[in-house]
Amino acid sequence: QVQLVESGGGLVQPGGSLRLSCAASGSIFSINVMGWYRQAPGEQRELVATMSSLGTTNHADSVKGRFTISRESAKNTVYLQMNSLKPEDTAVYYCNFQGIYSGERYWGKGTLVTVSS
Repeated sequence: QVQLVESGGGLVQPGGSLRLSCAASGSIFSINVMGWYRQAPGEQRELVATMSSLGTTNHADSVKGRFTISRESAKNTVYLQMNSLKPEDTAVYYCNFQGIYSGERYWGKGTLVTVSS
């Protein structure tokens, strides 16, 4: 069992920045992918960025050049640095953990990011 706790969401003006954090605890499988998804009201949950335990990253086209995912393996923590935020980035951001070999997937409860003047 893996528990994920997100933090760092809040209200920010367009063009501003936020950094989200997700701390994982429990049975952390060594080969895994952690990442961020987001869901706006009335929309489906979409992938934002992922990073594997081997260092491979993937960012959605909509956030490339603005968002950067990173990990601190010793702390089992993944971050999402969000710059040049736009109103359309407003959503609940969810942390995700997937154990590649185990097939286990876990979700955090989400943190709300609101980009507005």
